[in-house]
Amino acid sequence: MYCALTRWILVPAWLLMLAACKPGPVATPAGSAGAASAPPAARTMASTSGPYKVTEMARGLSHPWSLAFLPDGSMLVTERTGQLRRISASGTVSAPLDGVPPVLAEGQGGLLDLALAPDFASSQRLYLSYAEPGEGGTAGTAVASATLGPTGLSDVKVIYRQLPKLEGANHFGSRLAFDDRGHLFIGQGDRNNRASAQQLDVLQGKLVRVDGEGRVPRDNPYLDQPEARPEIWSLGHRNVQGMAFDPRTGKLWQSEHGPRGGDELNLPRPGLNYGWPVITHGINYSGMRIPEAEGSAKPGMEPPHHVWAKSPGLSGMAFYTGRPGTPWNDSLFLGALAESNLIRLSLDADRIVGEERLLDSVGERIRDVRIGPNGAVYVLTDEANGKLLRIDPPEAT
Repeated sequence: MYCALTRWILVPAWLLMLAACKPGPVATPAGSAGAASAPPAARTMASTSGPYKVTEMARGLSHPWSLAFLPDGSMLVTERTGQLRRISASGTVSAPLDGVPPVLAEGQGGLLDLALAPDFASSQRLYLSYAEPGEGGTAGTAVASATLGPTGLSDVKVIYRQLPKLEGANHFGSRLAFDDRGHLFIGQGDRNNRASAQQLDVLQGKLVRVDGEGRVPRDNPYLDQPEARPEIWSLGHRNVQGMAFDPRTGKLWQSEHGPRGGDELNLPRPGLNYGWPVITHGINYSGMRIPEAEGSAKPGMEPPHHVWAKSPGLSGMAFYTGRPGTPWNDSLFLGALAESNLIRLSLDADRIVGEERLLDSVGERIRDVRIGPNGAVYVLTDEANGKLLRIDPPEAT
C-alpha cells in the first residue's frame, strides 16, 4: 500500500505514518508566557475579489487540528498530539489544559475536533472527538463531553464510541456539528477498512447522529432496523474531515477525503448511501483501481454534490454568509492538506459557481478553518510548528 504525501508524490505507507505520527516538540508560541510579545505582522495577498490581509496570531502549536471561539473572544485549539490550549484574542497561548481524555496520538489519530455545546454560555460544556485506544492495539473514534474551567476540563464523559475498535492508525475522521435542535452529528472514517462503510452493523464509514448525552433520537433512520446500528444517519463515507451547517438553509454539508482523486462534498440526508467504496472517482494510492469499485455511479447510491478529480486533501469547513456587500459573502471555505492552501467556493444557493485558492504562498497544510466573531477567517496550519492565521477579507467596493 502507498499513500500520497503531497501533490501525488508516492511514498510507502509506513514512511507517511512515521512522518505524520511523530511531530516535533512544541515550540514556544508567540506571545505566550515566557516569550517576548511582539505585534503580529500582516501580509497583503491577492485574490480574484481584491487584496486580503494575513496575520500570524500564534505559532509553535503541535499539529493543531480544530478551533472554537469562546464568548469572550478567546479561542480553544486542539493539538493532534493530545493537548487542548486556550489562545487569547491577542494570540497569547496557554499551557495545556488539564483533564483531556487519553488519546492514541499515532498516524492520523490523536485529539481531533472540538465543538461547543449550544448552551455553552451557561453550561460551559464542550465536546471533543479523538482516537480512543482500545485493547490489543485497537482504536476507534470517540466523543467526550466536558465542562470547561479556568485551567482545564472536569465532568469528562464519553458519550459515543465507534465500535468495533480496529487495528491501525488511519481514517478516524472526525468532525462534529450541532443542528438547531441540539442533535450532534459525528463524521468519521472507515478506519482503512473499506467494506465496513457499507455494513450497517458497524460504525466505521458512517455519519451518526446522537443527542448531547449520546442518546439516539427517535427519528433516526435506522432506529427500527434490527441489524443496523441506531446511531447511523448515512453510510458509505470514506474519511469525513469537514462538516458544517449552512446558516442560510440549515442544510448539513460534509467533505471527505477520496483515495487518490475523488475528494467529495456531500449534503448528507438521513438513510442515504454515499457509495464508498462501491462508487468513487478515485483510485488507490498505488495507481491501481479500488477492488470494490464498480464505477463512479450506481442506482441507489448518492453521487457527490461536488468532486475534485485531483485530491486537495480536504479538512475543515466554514460558511461565510450574512455579510451582503462584501466580496466573500456566500462563500464556503475548505482547508487543503495536500495542496497546502485554502479553497474558497462561491455559492449561489447550493450551487458552486466559482472556486479559487488562497494562501498558496504560505505553503503550509491547512487543517481547519473557522469564521471569527469579527468577520475574519481563521485557519490552523497542520505542522509541527503549527500556526494560527487570521485572514481579513477584501474590503467592500
